[in-house]
Amino acid sequence: MEAVILANTNEMSHEEWLQARRKGIGGSDASAIAGLNKWKSPVAVYLEKIGQAPGENVNSEAAYWGTMLEDVVAQEFSKRTGLKVRRKNAILQHPEHPFMIANVDRLIVGRKEGLECKTASEHLKDEWKNDEVPAQYLIQCQHYMAITGFDSWWIAVLIGGNKFIYKKIERDEEIIQYLIEIELNFWNNHVLKKNPPMFDGSDASSDLLKVLYPTAKFEEEIELPPGASELIAKYEQAKQEEEEAATRRKEAENQLKAMLGEYEKAFAGERIITWKNVRSSRVDTKLLKAKYPEIYQEVVKETVSRRFSIK
Repeated sequence: MEAVILANTNEMSHEEWLQARRKGIGGSDASAIAGLNKWKSPVAVYLEKIGQAPGENVNSEAAYWGTMLEDVVAQEFSKRTGLKVRRKNAILQHPEHPFMIANVDRLIVGRKEGLECKTASEHLKDEWKNDEVPAQYLIQCQHYMAITGFDSWWIAVLIGGNKFIYKKIERDEEIIQYLIEIELNFWNNHVLKKNPPMFDGSDASSDLLKVLYPTAKFEEEIELPPGASELIAKYEQAKQEEEEAATRRKEAENQLKAMLGEYEKAFAGERIITWKNVRSSRVDTKLLKAKYPEIYQEVVKETVSRRFSIK
């Protein structure tokens, strides 16, 4: 099996590239549809594919530097492994499932293997320890292998700007078949039918809702559909369970604090328990406003957000 070239990217503008991406599901899209991408939700993928994604032309700072350092990561991978890599200036497409597309970083010369180049911040280093590969990137590489028919895919990552790691991911037919099924369902039943998937409980979905609906129409009301009652029941049950869990947690915490007493640190088997002194300084905004109203007005910053509640 060999991938089809959907479009050459040599002379392609960014807007043309975005238009081409809407013709199928890419590697990062696949991990989002599978619920394994912390930065993107299934709804966000859907909106991108129908051309209604907010801020689609705006790249984050992390994404910008990831692109800028891609060549550095690829060169270091070649230097450490002795494997020669080359760019594939094209958007690839699965020969049997045209809704599956890929923008691969590099291909390994003379082998049925590819390379995905990443950068990561220092606080994410534990995700890469030992043989671990973050689930979203594992899915991304399996998606690429599904499209190209390749046997394996390398992933190289520069962590915190000073630690370089590379790993090899073998082709997994079970994962690939799973991806084909969920991507087929997403494309046919959501994108083509213009039927948005449900919002999930991820931070990515919460962030997307804030972007889509930043402010409310003042004092306007609507009647929600019948399905809202079931969601309200789920919300209230989960909230009650949360409160009960928080109470149990606080009870255990207070009893442990009582055991520590005046001591800062204690041991319980292999666990370390601490109750440390923490000093912090905060501005008393009420006092500032009362004593220095003019200065308060100069430094105060008003923000608008939305508070959700059920009564």
